[in-house]
Amino acid sequence: MRFTRYLVPTLREDPSDAVVMSHRLMLRAGLIRKESAGMYLYLPLGFRVLRKITDIVREEMERAGALEFLMPELTSADLWKESGRWEAMGKEMIRIKDRNGLEYALAPTHEEAFTAAVRSIVSSYRDLPLNAYQINTKFRDEIRPRYGVMRSKEFIMKDAYSFDMDEAGLERSYQSMRKAYRNIFSRCGIETIPVEADTGAMGGSASEEFMVASEVGEEVLLLCAACGYKANQERAQYRRSEAAPAGEPEDLRVVDTPNVRTIDDLAVFFNCGADRFLKSIVYLADSTPVMAVVPGDREINEVKLKNALGALEVELAPDAIVEEVTSAPVGFAGPMTKKPVRTIFDLSIRTTRNAITGANEKDKHYAGVKAGRDFIIAQEADITSAVKGDACPQCGAALDERKGIEVGHIFKLGYKYTKSMNLTVLDENGKAVYPIMGCYGIGVNRTMAAVIEQHNDDKGISWPMTVAPFQVHLVGIAKSEDEISAVEEIYGMLSNAGIEVLYDDRKASPGVKFADADLIGMPVRVTVGKSYFKDGEIEVKLRRESEIVRVGKDAFIGHVRGLIEIEWGRIS
Repeated sequence: MRFTRYLVPTLREDPSDAVVMSHRLMLRAGLIRKESAGMYLYLPLGFRVLRKITDIVREEMERAGALEFLMPELTSADLWKESGRWEAMGKEMIRIKDRNGLEYALAPTHEEAFTAAVRSIVSSYRDLPLNAYQINTKFRDEIRPRYGVMRSKEFIMKDAYSFDMDEAGLERSYQSMRKAYRNIFSRCGIETIPVEADTGAMGGSASEEFMVASEVGEEVLLLCAACGYKANQERAQYRRSEAAPAGEPEDLRVVDTPNVRTIDDLAVFFNCGADRFLKSIVYLADSTPVMAVVPGDREINEVKLKNALGALEVELAPDAIVEEVTSAPVGFAGPMTKKPVRTIFDLSIRTTRNAITGANEKDKHYAGVKAGRDFIIAQEADITSAVKGDACPQCGAALDERKGIEVGHIFKLGYKYTKSMNLTVLDENGKAVYPIMGCYGIGVNRTMAAVIEQHNDDKGISWPMTVAPFQVHLVGIAKSEDEISAVEEIYGMLSNAGIEVLYDDRKASPGVKFADADLIGMPVRVTVGKSYFKDGEIEVKLRRESEIVRVGKDAFIGHVRGLIEIEWGRIS
């Protein structure tokens, strides 16, 4: 492909609104352009990368026995109402009506649509197991689209759905997808960290995220180097101390604390650490007030809280609700409330004694608080976030913390959709049973961004061979007609050898051409210039290395093919 016939609008400076490296380089290298907030168009170079990633995904899915479908992007509200997710999906789902007033969603995911499709086709155990997938566009009305294509309103996803007769079958399907995902990301040239994750609105009994470590990642990962435990912070557990605090139990007493509301101010007032306090926070769980009680030095994990309460949504209660529940202004809440309210305690609270907490009265706190004596723990759960240094739940070693970008997520969905949507098949005895489901998603756009996050330097992108837009970037440094003809001959040799080549045939300076070659980042750069016209030597350089090798015309194609094979082998 000739540069002058291709559209490669490179930029010299970083765009002002691009924060993360992948976003900056995708814009500068002419891969994408912003259409509106959270919406991007893919230019020819970028689209070639997407196609190569989708080819890898398709090959591995089909190797695992999955069958490719293409589903409508517009899905009927009736399907979402069958599963109970029409409201549960919240404001991220884009809902529309047609001219007849019928409701639809621009699908953020396709569990309902695939379940309905299989329901209309499959009738017997002989039809299962089945793993159906698609590579299609999804839509989510993100409240804060950011980081380029990492969090956008429109994106490309590979989503697959397995249907099995029993849990043993689901386990086989799940493990097959785990293996396929590892192969996909390895072939794309990215290192992933598989971690335990929350199932969220998808539902199900277990899930695993595939994360790419990145300082700009939106996810927090807790990792144990000693035993290999890995989990997203939304799900990560940690080992709590079983020992009671030192010292004899104190009597419960009221302490005047005028205008002392926050944990930091209370720590100064009582001259003690934040861990001495019980922090009581009022939430609305599906519009019903609940109180969550955690140690003062801990943060409530709202995902864990929502799951423990069995709620669809949780949000902080407004001040008026807090005052109604606690009979006191914000800042003086505690678990010994005068009015009955559902209260959930973190697991750490059960051994509490000599603690300090709000007295549910303005300017007053309790001291000497003891769990079991001064309040009853009717419901407890793990509702706080694990952090770096906490004890691993499996081995007790200190957890480490890293940030990550989610590129893939697999779920054991169970019977959530087959039961709610009444999908049954006949078993070997002719009895109608519900199949069990799994769900497996990969963000194709995010995978592209993750590749760039892991493969770049101060000059630009350095593509792995497997997903590079072209294998070779040919730079011609020629002035006369004879020199131009000589470069054209080399271009023809590369093309005729079946090598993917982008030929920079522009009338631009060598500096501009080399800078663009480094920015765009094809794995191999070939330069035909002074060395060739004078000594018959073609310059060949790997993008990831600084060494330049000079080879003669006769050995040139073989040398380039060898480099391509080596670079391909490094990844795949």
